[in-house]
Amino acid sequence: MSQNQTGTIWDVNDTEYPWSAFASAGVLSVPAVNASDNGKTITIIGLDASFFEITEDVTVSSSGAVSTTKEFIRVYRAFVTDASETNVANINVNKGATTVLRITAGKGQTLMAIYTIPDGYTGYMVKGTATCQDGADATANMFIRYFGNSAFRVGHSFEVSGSGGQYLYEFGIPIRIPAKSDIDVRASVRSNNARVTAAFDLILERN
Repeated sequence: MSQNQTGTIWDVNDTEYPWSAFASAGVLSVPAVNASDNGKTITIIGLDASFFEITEDVTVSSSGAVSTTKEFIRVYRAFVTDASETNVANINVNKGATTVLRITAGKGQTLMAIYTIPDGYTGYMVKGTATCQDGADATANMFIRYFGNSAFRVGHSFEVSGSGGQYLYEFGIPIRIPAKSDIDVRASVRSNNARVTAAFDLILERN
């Protein structure tokens, strides 16, 4: 994250996650990839139009875009399925013209501090953690958009500093998050360009 910028903690720098791309369910596309990644298979995980979890394997190509056969209303993870290789260059997954997933070069998997509670479940947030590059600090917020509301609101706010070490918070009383609600952890970097990480632990209880 660049100094004085705010964005979601995910694989695309200095941007808030493009939730508006999912106003309706639709197929996803993977633009042409680097020649070194041609023919590799990636697995995409998300939710269908009914907010039930779905996965789909896609074989990517360097000669042109390939599309999913399933329609997604949310996505929150993708990874390279090939056991012996990872991705040489970035692999993007788009909905329309908008990038909604990115497997960063050499990582083999997306790294996204977002999630949507599937239908039929209630989520309970039990722990959150974050780090910031040494020499930089940031204000961060875990936003929740409760299903039925159009706006995100802060569910937990915290400060993180590289010199202060890892931020770790365990909720004495877990935050209850209903089905179809969205979670988005965002950071605002105050000093120096910074690498920022975040993760959270959820318990999903079947309704």
